[in-house]
Amino acid sequence: MSQQRLQLTWYNKDKALIPTETGKYGYTWVDPADPRYCETHTLVYDEYVEGKQTQKSEEFEYSERADLEPQDDNLLILGESGDVLEALTRVPELAEKYVGKVKLIYIDPPFNTAQTFANYEDNLEHSVWLTMMRDRLLHLKKLLSEDGSIWVHLDDVEVHRMRLLMDEVFGAGNFVAEIYWQNTYSPKNNGSGVSIDSDVILIYRKSSSFEVNRLPRTSSMNSAYQNPDDDPAGSWANDNPHARHAAGKYQHPGVYGIQHPITGKMLYPSTSANWCYAQSTVLEIMQGWGDYVYGDNTPEEMAKRREIEPPGVQLRDDVHPLVLRNFNSSSVKRAQEIQDGGPWPVFWLTRDGKGAIRRKTYLSNVAGRIPQSIWPYSEVGHTDEAKKENQSLFPDETPFSTPKPERLLERIIHIGSNPGDIVLDCFAGSGTTAAVAQKMGRRWVTCELVEDTFNRFTKPRLEKVVSDSDPGGITRTKGQRVDATDEGLPEGLSADDAQKLTSLLNKAISESPDLKKSADIRAVKQMVKTRRSKDVVNWRGGGGFQVAHLSPACFDYDPQLGRVMLTAAATGQVLIESVAANLGFSLLHPDDDYVFDGRRGNSLLKVVEGVATVEIVHWLASQVRPGETIVLAATSVMDGVRQHLRKAVKGSRVVAVPDDVFPYSAGGER
Repeated sequence: MSQQRLQLTWYNKDKALIPTETGKYGYTWVDPADPRYCETHTLVYDEYVEGKQTQKSEEFEYSERADLEPQDDNLLILGESGDVLEALTRVPELAEKYVGKVKLIYIDPPFNTAQTFANYEDNLEHSVWLTMMRDRLLHLKKLLSEDGSIWVHLDDVEVHRMRLLMDEVFGAGNFVAEIYWQNTYSPKNNGSGVSIDSDVILIYRKSSSFEVNRLPRTSSMNSAYQNPDDDPAGSWANDNPHARHAAGKYQHPGVYGIQHPITGKMLYPSTSANWCYAQSTVLEIMQGWGDYVYGDNTPEEMAKRREIEPPGVQLRDDVHPLVLRNFNSSSVKRAQEIQDGGPWPVFWLTRDGKGAIRRKTYLSNVAGRIPQSIWPYSEVGHTDEAKKENQSLFPDETPFSTPKPERLLERIIHIGSNPGDIVLDCFAGSGTTAAVAQKMGRRWVTCELVEDTFNRFTKPRLEKVVSDSDPGGITRTKGQRVDATDEGLPEGLSADDAQKLTSLLNKAISESPDLKKSADIRAVKQMVKTRRSKDVVNWRGGGGFQVAHLSPACFDYDPQLGRVMLTAAATGQVLIESVAANLGFSLLHPDDDYVFDGRRGNSLLKVVEGVATVEIVHWLASQVRPGETIVLAATSVMDGVRQHLRKAVKGSRVVAVPDDVFPYSAGGER
């Protein structure tokens, strides 16, 4: 019996959806072969919006991101997400550019919460919602690069169903994580009696090639790194020189003694532990303290190893201790000079050179933070922060009910992509994803269904981004608290901690005039003195984006007549581009005086709005080169033309529009 995979099933899963009304969330079930579902729309390009990068000013500091080249190969589309994705995956010119090329997809789809928001409807039935999302996910999977990832933002209504759906589309083995974003800073009075304070973001990868970019380290994390010996390699932290090992038949090769360069005592790893580096590396490190060599395996040496290794482990004679060639007052003096003057070797000595061996871990060698699955609002913002960002951009407009803060998208885009990569969002809304992608040096594609939202929010916001008229969000970072002392802050105390200490100290002595005048209190404040640095600019404007909208439908189906028909829009260049897209032909530029309208390999397309005649066939046959074939698409075909074309140019064919483009005559609406 064949093994069966667990699948999510729902009403009308085998059917497709078409919009009931243009520009709104509302759908009608149809047969998957219905041309109203199958038709590939093309893009109609409108204006190109461009901005200039603002020059630097002494008023601010500037991050590395502020020097990235602003991206200008971006695309903003007005249109239904399903039709847009169909265009991106099937129109040859677009498919070549985007299929398998998108590094990161973030979508914040309608949550299906049975509510109607100000800027879009969100009341889709579960089965409709699942079909809508299934069809879009299949397109999105095609667009993802092999090392890409998709992030789906949800609330608690559909997340369990979406998880199964994404398992089905992307494979359960490509699940990466379920992120919980704390979207509010105060409890909400929900009807359930439990305050729902988080949204969920599901992450799936295209394949095992996906890699996570780590997050920057925080100042508090870095505060543990100091440089008391002026090491030219930079700040370092106190780390363990030992590593644990499991018991084997023979003694671990990292178990041996090291002679202390100042006291002369032999130092050993702890029980069931070993020195963390290969002995050759340890020898090289210790030679920074003096003339170390391999010593003899004395009875005392072997006895110490026996204490470290478990009973029954056979000790090794080929592993020797590390000792000073001549331990005497001269060697001690040399080591003491290194201890007093620095810099110290990677294996350094505690208690002013008289204590145990410890290891330096350099900050420059430490990777960033591993992303965690719980994202507090303190790190990535909350809904109210997002509303304020929108209000600052559109003070006279009503903000979205569930906007996303730029800091949230900043983290997602940082983890899942790099500068120059393509980021896609097919539910644009206020345009946060595209805005943040532009500010982070990524290319982007986004679309919005509702024309009012597109014109009032999405497009104006992105115009502000490229023109550097959007100072909010991640454009600037407030100046950080930094050390303002002469001698440096006390070891282990960050600038933020020092500021908190000063604030608490001021509160504690607020009722005591004598303490306020105390020289000791003033001395403490001087020891922890900080200041706020300049604001940091991360984005200076620049780049641009192409504005486009979907072409009108050229094909329709009348269930009563049982026929596919052309719409009133199916004429002229619109018809040519539609036929080319639906037959998979790349358009030939009309300005180049081509006789033909499109090309697919060695096949040339000619679209005739009218009757295909023998005379047209003769003319077209005279224009092709050896090895080329013709596809003649016409809205009417004279008898005998098909046979004549096949004889004139072998391998050629005639396509009757619309019948041969969509040979659909059964099914329709159900």
